[in-house]
Amino acid sequence: MGANSSREGVETLDSDSDCDSDSRGTSNNGYDSEGSFATPSSQTSDQKQRVSTTPSSLEEVESRLKALKLKYGVNSGNPTPKNAVKLYLYSGAYSAKSKWVVSEKLTFYEFVKRGCDDDQDEEDELGSDSHWFLKVGSKVKAKIDDNLQLRANKNEKRVDFVSNGVWAMKFFSEEDWGFFINKYQDLLFQNTFGYESNDENKLKVYGKDFLGWAKPEAADDSIWEDAMDSLGTPPSKTPMKESHDFTEEFEEVAPKGGAIQSIAMGALDNSFLVSDSGIQVVRNYSHGVQGKGLYVHFDNAKFSGGKGVNSSYSTPKKALLMKAETNMLLMSPANDEKPHSKGLHQLDIETGRVVSQWMFEKDGVDITMRDITNDSKGAQIDPSGSTFLGLDDNRLCRWDMRDRKGLVQNIVNERTPVLNWTEGHQFSRGTNFQCFATAGDGSIVVGSLDGRIRLYSTSTMRQAKTAFPGLGSPITHVDVTYDGKWVLGTTDTYVILICTLFTDKKGNMTTGFAGRTGNRLSAPRLLKLTPLDSHMAGTCKFRNAQFSWVTENGKQERHLVATVGKFSVIWNFDRVKDGNHECYQTQVGLKSCYCYKIVLKDDSIVDSRFMHEKFAISDSPEAPLVVATPLKVSSFSVSAKRLQL
Repeated sequence: MGANSSREGVETLDSDSDCDSDSRGTSNNGYDSEGSFATPSSQTSDQKQRVSTTPSSLEEVESRLKALKLKYGVNSGNPTPKNAVKLYLYSGAYSAKSKWVVSEKLTFYEFVKRGCDDDQDEEDELGSDSHWFLKVGSKVKAKIDDNLQLRANKNEKRVDFVSNGVWAMKFFSEEDWGFFINKYQDLLFQNTFGYESNDENKLKVYGKDFLGWAKPEAADDSIWEDAMDSLGTPPSKTPMKESHDFTEEFEEVAPKGGAIQSIAMGALDNSFLVSDSGIQVVRNYSHGVQGKGLYVHFDNAKFSGGKGVNSSYSTPKKALLMKAETNMLLMSPANDEKPHSKGLHQLDIETGRVVSQWMFEKDGVDITMRDITNDSKGAQIDPSGSTFLGLDDNRLCRWDMRDRKGLVQNIVNERTPVLNWTEGHQFSRGTNFQCFATAGDGSIVVGSLDGRIRLYSTSTMRQAKTAFPGLGSPITHVDVTYDGKWVLGTTDTYVILICTLFTDKKGNMTTGFAGRTGNRLSAPRLLKLTPLDSHMAGTCKFRNAQFSWVTENGKQERHLVATVGKFSVIWNFDRVKDGNHECYQTQVGLKSCYCYKIVLKDDSIVDSRFMHEKFAISDSPEAPLVVATPLKVSSFSVSAKRLQL
């Protein structure tokens, strides 16, 4: 099952008549042309949209109410009461009849802390920590944090958010709307960092070089445009209307006895599906991946042993291709509670045998690693590669499968050969590294539990050239473009896109991997789900956001993809970078892009990855997208198509 659902614009609030028990007509749940505001459809793109018989915009609703001389509960000549809003609820569970309905024509919001309410049960529900909460009448009571997925729209004087449903608050004046937004952002900062929102504390959190992150409206975004110019793709003055259609080509069923856990995407002939019981080999084609009928079963005897990597076998959580994709390194956690591993297994793909078990060791002491990755973005294609990078909570290093003299170890006679730590650094406590990735030249980006993203050059792992401050959410996955100009960080509730370019003192444009940026970096941009899609995704979190795959200088990634539950979410990279894009025109704070496509599956998605760009056919702007669920893997070709989004 796949869907070409597009997400763009702001969903329109529907008619007041919907608050009556007799609902008249069906709202337009489709998508109008770019720039219009509509409610996302639960129908597929080839189904006909119903004709709306209810007002199609909030302004029309208001005009009808006034024509009928209906009132909001106050005299029309009197000033609007303080903190007054009109509250809407999205109803219909994303069916053909789903629409916005008026929950309360007049209600009031307030910001409260635990202890401000006399109801002890309510205080217990709010939690023991002293955090700020948003209350709207008797219907909404929610902690102020990123889980609210609050989306502001200045033009409509409105905010949408998620709290046991999808809500929208309509303000009666732009001044009221602005007051709410400013106060909400201040309290969000306080809840996130534990400090009152003021210039002194923002300086403490972000540092003097990144105040543009705290005050995006004052940040210099020209570097984003300069970056696009340097690529020969100047931004369009209006949002791009050329989009892409995702067509499902192939679907492979996982072999019996094994649920797919991850994808090891190959740039050559084959890719690999790592499951509970083994590895399925699939063939790479220009329209996706298809099974070759080959399956390497895990032999538990080879994956265990007294002094081996693990005392008992567990499904590998990391699969790394090496040596022109003829070998694979498989890393399993020591236990199910933590991702750390004491070593790894080396699988010879051509013979289907585990040829060695390697131990992580430094200065004669066994250590652990939480992640491994290739030396550079295209290193897995190198037939002579013998080194790879390792990451632990407070370690960043390079491992070599050769001995200290550079000689290949005798892995046949050695029961558990030891990897050689060739370079790296063991940091003092507090770095809390979580994930990392490499650019085409071997530069390293590392994400941390505190939300920081660090950039390391190819010359040293001891000190980061640039350390971006966190926004309050842990970074669970990172990726970087081949040229190192863009970094992507995944959090549970959003994806952060950072431009690493800056102009140095000599006037040359360089990246944060090569030099210290000072205060010359622009503010990041966020990629988010709309409140409606976020609620539909439930408690599922963003996972594994990454760029499409290129391994050649002069080539530019075209798309970004992330996984959320049953969704594969795809953004157009040029559109996200375009500062003139309509998505950004009605916002305040950090620019957030809500324009994306969704590929929807019947089951939770394990991973979504674009194939190597060489598999893009002549009439396609992108290589196929491969989407894996525990029991199936599907391939989607990308074809250029004019769509009304």
